[in-house]
Amino acid sequence: METHRPRGRGVTIEDVARAAGVSRQTVSNALNAPYRLKAETLERVTALIEELGYRPDQSARSLRSGTRRIIAYPTPEDDPTNPNPLMGGFLEAIVAAAGEAGYHILLVRPHPGQDQTRALEELIAARTVDGFLLSDVLHDDPRVAYLAGRGFPFAAFGRTASEHPQNWVDVDTVQAMIDLVGLLAAAGHRRIAFLASSSRLPWMDHRRDGFQAGVRRHGLRGQEISAPGDDPGEIVAATRELLGGRARPTAVVAAGDWLALGVYAAARAEGLSIGTDLAVAGFNDLPVTAFLQPALTTVRLPLRQIAGALVTRLLKTVEDGVTPQAGLLLPGELVVRASSGG
Repeated sequence: METHRPRGRGVTIEDVARAAGVSRQTVSNALNAPYRLKAETLERVTALIEELGYRPDQSARSLRSGTRRIIAYPTPEDDPTNPNPLMGGFLEAIVAAAGEAGYHILLVRPHPGQDQTRALEELIAARTVDGFLLSDVLHDDPRVAYLAGRGFPFAAFGRTASEHPQNWVDVDTVQAMIDLVGLLAAAGHRRIAFLASSSRLPWMDHRRDGFQAGVRRHGLRGQEISAPGDDPGEIVAATRELLGGRARPTAVVAAGDWLALGVYAAARAEGLSIGTDLAVAGFNDLPVTAFLQPALTTVRLPLRQIAGALVTRLLKTVEDGVTPQAGLLLPGELVVRASSGG
């Protein structure tokens, strides 16, 4: 005799458990803590959840757990006509990581003229979110200071000051730069220049520190210039002056891929062949770098690893009340292409 399984709205967690031949707790784990189940069990239970059309009551789940299952992400300001592809990739990564844990991402931004911390305060007062994920974190970041003072859960992409919770994840930029300089040294380069950004953001300082450490480690002759601003013409002009000097470097490491584009233009204006007369490397692995001629050697950020670690750390605080005592450094990935030559 055929057994008719309930479908759709009247389906309960007990119906799913009976159909799968598991306990109610196992179904709950499949929804809320999938990492606790064996892959085979998780696959069977989730397939039946979809087949039967079971949808848990979110309000009941929130009352039982004390959480809304919503993480707020204050989004950095960006230019919609020239968006930052790196942060777009990071957003995709945190949405995916949160979704795997059964949480949603709420994008927030202060109203025009509103203080950043005021926007956070409104969400906390309304009990809308369980915690915050922060990016573009500065040493004196007011968001970090506010959330730490309130004792409200957060995790940061970027290092927080020592007096604040060390619930952060970052890329080991210093080591990535040391590796990049080492790659050029191994190819025989002895005079290497660093094209720095005009901004003094923490991650840019780390890239400069890594370049200097790499030069010292390999006994190279290093020099530095700073781009006067973000104007492409100024970047090209400053780089042309560097390349037109008597002690021209044979390799240039740019603090960011967008600066490396200026090096390409300057080198060609000086009649130099990239990858042959001049090695060039960047940082971030923006999508355009693979299509340059020649393709750019650079450092790729492990965005999915970063997002996964951030969500895991934040939920450890939200669900278990545990705040990590030390931050987490993840290695960057050296992407070697033709621009660095031999």
